[in-house]
Amino acid sequence: MAKATNQKLVIVESPAKAKTIEKFLGKGFKVEASQGHVRDLPKSQLGVDPQNDFDMKYITIRGRGSILAKIKKDAKNASRVYLATDPDREGEAISWHLAQSLDIDPTKPCRIEFQEITKKAVKEAIEHVRPVDMARVDAQQARRALDRLVGYKISPLLWAKVKKGLSAGRVQSVATKLVVQREQEIEDFIPEEYWDILTDLTANNARGKKIGFQAKLTAMDGRKAVIRNEVDAFAARDRILAGAFHIAAVKRSDKLKRPQPPFTTSSLQQEASRKLNFSTAKTMQVVQQLYEGVDAGKGTVGLVTYIRTDSVRVSAEAVEAVRQQISTVYGQEFCPPKPNEYKGRKNAQDAHEAIRPTDVSLTPEQVKGHLTREQHSLYKLIFTRFMASQMKPAVFETVTLDIHGRNNADSTVAGETVEGREGVVELRYYGEHMTFAGYRAVYIESEDDEAEAPETAMPDLKEGDKANVIGVETNQHFTQPPARYTEASLVKALEEKGIGRPSTYAPTITTILSRGYVAREKKRLFPTELGKMVTAMMMQYFAPIVDTEFTASLEDKLDEVEEGKVTWRNILRDFYPPFEQMLTIAEEQIEKIEVKDEVSDVQCDKCGAMMVYKMGRFGKFLACPNFPTCRNAKPIIKYINAPCPKCGAQLMEKNSKKNRKFYGCERYPDCDFVSWEMPVVDKCPQCGSYMTLKRTKKGECIHLCANETCRHKITLPEKEDNEA
Repeated sequence: MAKATNQKLVIVESPAKAKTIEKFLGKGFKVEASQGHVRDLPKSQLGVDPQNDFDMKYITIRGRGSILAKIKKDAKNASRVYLATDPDREGEAISWHLAQSLDIDPTKPCRIEFQEITKKAVKEAIEHVRPVDMARVDAQQARRALDRLVGYKISPLLWAKVKKGLSAGRVQSVATKLVVQREQEIEDFIPEEYWDILTDLTANNARGKKIGFQAKLTAMDGRKAVIRNEVDAFAARDRILAGAFHIAAVKRSDKLKRPQPPFTTSSLQQEASRKLNFSTAKTMQVVQQLYEGVDAGKGTVGLVTYIRTDSVRVSAEAVEAVRQQISTVYGQEFCPPKPNEYKGRKNAQDAHEAIRPTDVSLTPEQVKGHLTREQHSLYKLIFTRFMASQMKPAVFETVTLDIHGRNNADSTVAGETVEGREGVVELRYYGEHMTFAGYRAVYIESEDDEAEAPETAMPDLKEGDKANVIGVETNQHFTQPPARYTEASLVKALEEKGIGRPSTYAPTITTILSRGYVAREKKRLFPTELGKMVTAMMMQYFAPIVDTEFTASLEDKLDEVEEGKVTWRNILRDFYPPFEQMLTIAEEQIEKIEVKDEVSDVQCDKCGAMMVYKMGRFGKFLACPNFPTCRNAKPIIKYINAPCPKCGAQLMEKNSKKNRKFYGCERYPDCDFVSWEMPVVDKCPQCGSYMTLKRTKKGECIHLCANETCRHKITLPEKEDNEA
């Protein structure tokens, strides 16, 4: 046996993290990466034995043998071993598996954890060694066993009854059901007609200046104005045109808009989707890089705290640092007297801080040259959100004008009291104007399908002023169905319903897309026929598995395991018997379902059959229906309605190796034209170059000249904008 040295071994999960931490610790320490789990349940077997009180069978993961062998060798030569995997249930379980493999007693001090990868945090962690937290390990084992039982018992049933390659899972099945149910709500939706009545008015203020403004019809004859058809709309218009109006009431006040808390995993995924157009998987990939460490000019350092969290809590030290930064950069008037405090969600675990910068002195501008474009965009989002969370509210001055009127024949003198409200037409104007930016000097949060309300004029009028009607608009509208989920809104729904945990959102969405249960088009998610079929089967035979309340209650029970209130085997003892009964009934009653492939309009150039759409690991593709006799397959080619600017041939929509959409000529490689933005038919009226379709940060849809020396811009009308 090799002689032990004075060198200490630290084991982390990621190789990138290992390099960063080794620099912090210096001589006397060696840092190795396990590259995630080294042991897991076997892929070829269930690995959970219900007959023996749910004993778990763990084996070394294929491909990790050499990694584990190297770690064992280093551990034998080390004077001490520190298990420094991620500070969550999964990380705790990895530390436990490493302890088992290295013959380390997990009940003795061997485990360290840190919320951020900075020199100070790592050094402090070395001073606070603890045993492996078996309550956390047991919570992870319970989740792993539940997921394995559901996946390995239901998936073969789907293979046998529907088609090969399908899978079921506790969280993915619920997520798919939410998308399916939303589509059903859209299909069942019956639009209702309604009308807005807008009145253009003028009034003279105390200085004799004429002021124009537009007010909305709110009530007639003392009742709320609900206009359902054109006849009523025109009748209301006629009453307004025939009326004499005055300012009946003026209300002025200040409104505060308060900042949002710093990011949790869920809120970061949502905001990165809205603001940066990142998928949940892309967000987690990039933020992982920021957490593990980049060379930001001061040596390699983790730029953000731990990234899998549902807490909005922030350390007192970090709050003090950001308050000082706010006072220095923006002035004392932007910093509240006391730190802003935020209340987390009811079922939040609160094990870790919110996602924040590890060092607020490392501003996005300072580190920009050391980061990729995606890293910088996401870091700036996290940094500004954290900064804004500790700033004063924005202040808006508001004014509400109530304008009343009667038909000229019945009108009263402006300012006189009207007995009752019979015959009175009531209009209302609301305006707001920001008087203090507060946190909005740094950051403005966004919402799905909601536009920022524009600032409006603040009419300087008083009660009793006469108002003259200039014109009346009657606008027809129809109520709209609920919007399809985006990745952001689906994550929000899962979180609100207590489904899954921060670490599960991104892989869940990736899974339901890759399995072909859900498809994505223009950021919206909609169910495929396969998704609808599998969901219907799950709801009929495995209703509790896809029931949101049942799934959420399981998450609560896992939390109780971590808190030491429930033993992990008890959860499985309660879950498995009724689940086994469901399986038996499903196997007996489900008949073989034939899933017909969607036929395309592309003819197989080998056998002449019409090709069908298939789903592969990289998405949809075309295949010959006569497989295996004919094995012809093709990628799906999507053309756009614009000619190639170089040769005039058709342009195709393609995907890069990193799955980023771009546009190229169909004659490639003979023609090498490519563009990240979609070219359009129209030429630039200024220089004659081709133009591209682009959406600005303000949400406008524009045609932008591709010529760098011109860059002429044409803003599209709203209708074209929506269609684009």
